[in-house]
Amino acid sequence: MDFSAGTVNVALIVTIILVIGVIFVNGWTDAPNAIATAISTRVLKPKTAIRLAVVMNFLGALVMTLFNAEVAETISNIVTFGDDHTKAQVALAASLFAIVTWATAAWYFGIPTSESHALIAGLTGAAMALSGLNAVNMNEWSKVLVGLVFSTLAGFFGGYFVVKMLAILFRSVDRRKANKFFSNGQAFGAAANAFLHGAQDGQKFMGVFMLGLSYNGFVQGTGGGFIIPIEVMAICSLIMGFGTSVGGMRIIKSVGMDMAKLETHQGFSADLSTAIVLLVCSLGGIPVSTTHTKTTAIMGVGAARRVSSVNWSIVKEMVLAWILTFPGCGLIAYLMAKFFLMIF
Repeated sequence: MDFSAGTVNVALIVTIILVIGVIFVNGWTDAPNAIATAISTRVLKPKTAIRLAVVMNFLGALVMTLFNAEVAETISNIVTFGDDHTKAQVALAASLFAIVTWATAAWYFGIPTSESHALIAGLTGAAMALSGLNAVNMNEWSKVLVGLVFSTLAGFFGGYFVVKMLAILFRSVDRRKANKFFSNGQAFGAAANAFLHGAQDGQKFMGVFMLGLSYNGFVQGTGGGFIIPIEVMAICSLIMGFGTSVGGMRIIKSVGMDMAKLETHQGFSADLSTAIVLLVCSLGGIPVSTTHTKTTAIMGVGAARRVSSVNWSIVKEMVLAWILTFPGCGLIAYLMAKFFLMIF
């Protein structure tokens, strides 16, 4: 990454600061979902779980990006900001400002809204402020829609069927032995979820980071996407981990404790289902929401016991937040881009 290749301007500095802010807020509001169930079932203590999430988020973003950076490429190509790099830089900064605003409000109210959806909505709204619908690359956007439907169905029914299957397989096993197995399994599951959260969300923000740098000539595309420098991977991963360590408990309470009261085998089922969905989507370059996947898996697990065991008022709040994220965050980004373009 050669910083002599262009002149650092105010828009780039603001963009980098806002990218760091968005990554921090993601760790603050989104990453805790990966470890929420392990805390709610008392398999892991909160401080231990958060430390685990910090480490595994870092490793997930780093290792998966070295192996497969398709999610980052999808995000960097999902919209077109045009050939005027100055305007593109300003619009990108506006999108990030909108994402931080939306995510912080959601955190304040304890609603685990999807940072992934906010990121996609923010980028789309800001790009449309420049070029209208022509700014949207529907080939890449279709992956978002596929991921939205797949993660919802696979998360819910995966959680439902996994917990049913485990009940059958372990019905004759001594309860203490079974609980020990599920406790160890859930600790592993929490680590896997945090790793795959880093693999998914870490790459999304790396894609945005690289966009900001590319508009100032610091990096070049390679035809198939960006080559992401190791320092960008490290920065994104560390900032995300720091965010998790600062503000995770509010979201952990909403997801892991308020939505459904889970036993150890149920928490393990939700974690296993989530990990499988996230892994498939990461390898396929499909950007999905960790929050969306984890919460639908918890719904499925709770519904497998009985429908009334799920706190549907909490679910209603979450679904409303997901529905509002695309138009709400997109509109804020659109208006902020128009405003930023007027004053810069």
